[in-house]
Amino acid sequence: MVLGAFFFATMGVAVKYASTSFNTFELVFYRSIISMVFLGLVLRRQGVKLPTPVPGMHVWRSLVGGFSMISWFYAIAHLPLATAMTLNYMSSIWVAAFIIGGALLTTVSLAQAQRQGPMLFIVLLGFGGVILVLRPTIDHDQLLAGLIGLLSGIGGALAYMQVTALGKVGEPEGRTVFYFAVGTLVMGLIGCAIVGFTPWSQVSWRAAAWLVPIGILASLGQWCMTRAYSRGHTLTVASLQYSGIVFACLYSLMLFGDELPLSGWMGIALILATGVAAILLRERTVPNTPAEEH
Repeated sequence: MVLGAFFFATMGVAVKYASTSFNTFELVFYRSIISMVFLGLVLRRQGVKLPTPVPGMHVWRSLVGGFSMISWFYAIAHLPLATAMTLNYMSSIWVAAFIIGGALLTTVSLAQAQRQGPMLFIVLLGFGGVILVLRPTIDHDQLLAGLIGLLSGIGGALAYMQVTALGKVGEPEGRTVFYFAVGTLVMGLIGCAIVGFTPWSQVSWRAAAWLVPIGILASLGQWCMTRAYSRGHTLTVASLQYSGIVFACLYSLMLFGDELPLSGWMGIALILATGVAAILLRERTVPNTPAEEH
């Protein structure tokens, strides 16, 4: 998950440069095409077949994941970046809520849910570090965008839970990522059909050159994230996902000349500490609860 977070943060830098010439749906569309080509070559080399016994599960993963991504991009366009990122990173909180709620609904006693309590606390503490780093704000005229940003986090949580479910039924990570690229390609194409494509005569070729790393980094990030949620403990992975904020802040400092106050550094320290705590706690706990296995 930490490696995946690094790939996603690096992809964010490429998106920032490419967005000077392309709209949101174009970035989704071109990223998906490049991801499909890249993943197709990798899967062919690995001998992984594309036909899947669970097409419906991939459709649902693509729908909720694509909805989350488009909602997040909308929030970025209409909210302060820090607020949009914070709302999207609430996906880890929603993952924890779904797991604890599932444990309460599927067990006679509270024992199963109570065993998840310390990990839930770590996830919440890590989100506190995210808030310290990003310091989100919202105005009264941004409530709709705030709600959509909140929905992006919920959609992300549902997508991560579906990735876990796909791993449980034995789907290879590469095939899961490939079909997600197919789903986002369709959604990006529909969006472009509505808002239109930017004429290539108006495109900066320097910006266009960033499309290739966007597609490859997105594929690598999705692959790492998919493997993490498929094979790891769900709440541990959700906690480690916050490391993306650390990488994003470092890029902001090194590439864009942004400044980070003391509270931001405290937030980074808290994120790193909760990530280590999640790993150490996981080694002393029981395997995934039944709620995580469905």
